[in-house]
Amino acid sequence: MKAIEVDHLQRIFRPTIGVFRRTTKEVLAVEDVSFEVGAGELFGLLGPNGAGKTTTVKMLTTLLLPTRGGARIMGLDVVKNATEVQKRIGFIFGGERGLYWRLSGIDNLRYFGSLYHVDPDVSKKRIPYLLELVGLKDRGNERVEGYSRGMKQRLHVARTLLHDPQVLFLDEPTIGLDPVGAREFRAVIKNLQSENKTILLTTHYMFEADALCQRIAVIDHGNLVALDTPEALKRFVSDLSVVEVEVYGIPDELVQKIKAQPYVDSVHIENREQKQLLQVQSLRGAEAVPDLVTLLNGLRVGRVIVREPTLEDAYVRLVGGKKA
Repeated sequence: MKAIEVDHLQRIFRPTIGVFRRTTKEVLAVEDVSFEVGAGELFGLLGPNGAGKTTTVKMLTTLLLPTRGGARIMGLDVVKNATEVQKRIGFIFGGERGLYWRLSGIDNLRYFGSLYHVDPDVSKKRIPYLLELVGLKDRGNERVEGYSRGMKQRLHVARTLLHDPQVLFLDEPTIGLDPVGAREFRAVIKNLQSENKTILLTTHYMFEADALCQRIAVIDHGNLVALDTPEALKRFVSDLSVVEVEVYGIPDELVQKIKAQPYVDSVHIENREQKQLLQVQSLRGAEAVPDLVTLLNGLRVGRVIVREPTLEDAYVRLVGGKKA
């Protein structure tokens, strides 16, 4: 049995807009998404903002009804068997909400254990185990208000595991965490594999998906545009090299001019404090550097390197397309 089965899932929102003359507008958030996740698999769902990732997760966790199509969790329909599905899943989102800061970590877990109707004897045994699993064994008696953001997020994991769900949904769980907290949280996610949990992870961090996920689905404009292993997705851009150029204040019209060059596959700009990192995917690799530097003539240019493509480069090619 597959842990997650998604079959032509669609979701249309119909918000009402206007003050005096109110009209209804259709917004197609998810158009047609289908995939399967095996039991015990750590599966990544990637996509730009507004692509439909969170809407898809909300439908799979029974928080939203599909407009069309369907989905099953452990063989149970997310609409017809919503109550039974909820008993078998856990949902962790990025942020610090959902905990009682004036209670200790242990008291938080005891409280949520009672909400989940976990047997008190089971809860008593499971809480110490979960605190150790998430790296909070020695901090359980402290008030949550004294926890770092990363510690609070790890306590979220322990809370979600109280009723021993079979499937976990992690919706951008490391967003807002500092590098140390994010690294510790990724270690916790890896530890969850020891519990043989099925995990669906959404994230904007490509290196995170590359390090954690066994397979990755890329969604864009409500449709699945790729589904494969991280290694296979990287082979999708094996024909390209990436030229990275540090620039200080590059105008939009120049970016468009670079995109129009016949040797350029795609262009991405990453803002970094007072400078930008210009990333150009090109079939010509290092041979493209002189032409790019000529185009940038008159701008202050810093470091220039040529590197092999990564999962992030494959992602940019998939969701941006040629000349994106």
